[in-house]
Amino acid sequence: MLSIKLFSIIALLGGALAAPLHTVDKRALPRLGGVNLAGCDFGMNTDGWSGTTQCPGTDQIAHFKGKGANIFRLPVGWQYLVGNNQASTSLDANYFATYDKLVKAALATGAYVMIDVHNYARWNGGVIGQGGPSDANFANLWKLLATKYKSESKVIFGIMNEPHDIDINKWAKSVQAAVTAIRGAGAITQTIALPGNQWAHPEAWTSGQNDPLLSVTDPADKSGSLLIIDAHKYYDADGSGTSWECTTNAVDVYTSFKTWLKQHNKKAIISETGGGNGDLHSCQSKVGEGLKYIADNSDVFVGFTVWSAGSFDSSYALSITPVNGKDTDLFVKAIQPYLPK
Repeated sequence: MLSIKLFSIIALLGGALAAPLHTVDKRALPRLGGVNLAGCDFGMNTDGWSGTTQCPGTDQIAHFKGKGANIFRLPVGWQYLVGNNQASTSLDANYFATYDKLVKAALATGAYVMIDVHNYARWNGGVIGQGGPSDANFANLWKLLATKYKSESKVIFGIMNEPHDIDINKWAKSVQAAVTAIRGAGAITQTIALPGNQWAHPEAWTSGQNDPLLSVTDPADKSGSLLIIDAHKYYDADGSGTSWECTTNAVDVYTSFKTWLKQHNKKAIISETGGGNGDLHSCQSKVGEGLKYIADNSDVFVGFTVWSAGSFDSSYALSITPVNGKDTDLFVKAIQPYLPK
């Protein structure tokens, strides 16, 4: 009896020692920090009407990667991707090649890429699934994109930029259709970022306005860990991101959002944030304080992408586009210190 018990104890100890102390999810995102490269979305209005795109070149990718960025959010207009075909039965060969070149150039550096359909939940004024394009049309778009990037583990699918003034219950069904289409196309390991109402403000989540989106499920992962929240926060007086100066660091907003995320076992990316290059330099401190909070709380905030570089020039208040290779003071003082090293 003694020898049998001793053998059993030794076997148990040996198994415990051989087992890993914890299991690492290889799909988990690292701490992310980077920039938006705008331009492929230019001409898209907040009512979903499209104009003229001005996709940036790939030269800024190496520049920002060298500064510590490990993610690029690449906004793009739905109409441009599909040649103004609302049914979204195919990608426009010429335009998509331009966008894909940008995606591939960023991925080639080892960075993550967030694909952002920049249509405000609309197509030419009509809300998706609410009198505008059907959920099937929207799902077709994401099926096409997911098919193209299903083998790219560092692609993050950003379902939609800044939905606003929508029926959130219907919108949850539209988002579910997109998620299901992405997984059905074979992209089963990539993170998907879910957009809420009210221009993606965190306050819409913490107030419960976006609760129907909590019912969105991932067909590829019952834990839901690959579904994160996509939120935007600016630091000017009205939170619109249109002013040269900043009035808040939004730490109070982020703190409430952190509490909400923990309560619901969710994580979030702040995929648009930033401030102006005003003469008072108020954004250099405010933006920096906000980004520091995000970086310091990476248990719930997977990261941020600042708005914006790309095709903007210095006449745009929130531009962080380098001029002759030189970064703005805002980037150097408020953004670069909080990029992953």
